[in-house]
Amino acid sequence: MAQRRRPKKGSRAFGPRKRAKSQTPRLDTWPEVDGTPKIQGFAGYKAGMTHAFVVDKRPKSTTSGMEVQTPVTVVEVPAMKIAAVRFYENEVTGLRTLGEVWSKEIDPLLGRRVNIPERGEPSFDGFTETDVDDVRVLAYTQPKLLTGVPKKVPDFMEIRVGGGSIAERIEYAKGILGTEVSVSDFAVDGTIIDVIAITTGRGFQGSTKRFGIKLLSHRNSKHRRGVANLGPKRPGYVRSTVPQAGQYGYHQRTEFNKKILKIGEDGQEINPKGGFTNYGQVRNTYVLLHGSVPGPTKRLIRFRDAVRVPKKASTAAAEITYVSTDSQQGA
Repeated sequence: MAQRRRPKKGSRAFGPRKRAKSQTPRLDTWPEVDGTPKIQGFAGYKAGMTHAFVVDKRPKSTTSGMEVQTPVTVVEVPAMKIAAVRFYENEVTGLRTLGEVWSKEIDPLLGRRVNIPERGEPSFDGFTETDVDDVRVLAYTQPKLLTGVPKKVPDFMEIRVGGGSIAERIEYAKGILGTEVSVSDFAVDGTIIDVIAITTGRGFQGSTKRFGIKLLSHRNSKHRRGVANLGPKRPGYVRSTVPQAGQYGYHQRTEFNKKILKIGEDGQEINPKGGFTNYGQVRNTYVLLHGSVPGPTKRLIRFRDAVRVPKKASTAAAEITYVSTDSQQGA
């Protein structure tokens, strides 16, 4: 009898664990939001971590109403500039680009990142709500404003415009084209967001470090940190489920449902004595995020409206009583 075959079922989890194609994370999913039109994402650079005391507002918590110490991540988020507006239409195979409208005022440094097309006065003729199904903007960061990130070339990305009707989104995109947008245009204190970044790269590592497999017996004749068996004789290949050596780290990962504890304007409020390790001083607008985020210091961090917010998640602004500014240099 012929062997029955079928496609693989279930999630492939994090496979294949190979290096990310780009240090700028790519987003394929955007949630629908209510209210007036707004940008649904933003980006900044990771400065480091510290700890803060926050009043616990969970009604059923054993520490409700008390100050609790929590780890926080500091992300420096200078204003982003809108280089272009991109329009999409829905087809059977998905979204198809209708066209783009580029701003006349663009930072010359962006030309080092992408090929900027020839452009005149921006014209939105031909892009009406009857033809357009989705509106997005092409935005870029301004690392030249930072002292902790040693580069000037901007990071370039696409951000969706959500909320309102299509006509309202087109008007909103038309209004911000060629201007600067701040993180306050994206979110406020207490907002639940998703954080996407490329994790710290650790190079080529063995199967024990990559997958945490058990060490072999000391009686093993050759080595202890290898996989004991690569699988059965049939099928005649090594399955993808077998833990093997390879790239470890530098993968794109998404942290769901991170809460913005605070959006601040003055970096001196949270700068530790001597500055953040391997980063220095925060001099622009910053965001305090609850917990940790992927990636090392100076890594580009992208924000997005949360796609799977828990039903009972509180979006009230956090009451922060203290943020540690003790030296991280051991002095």
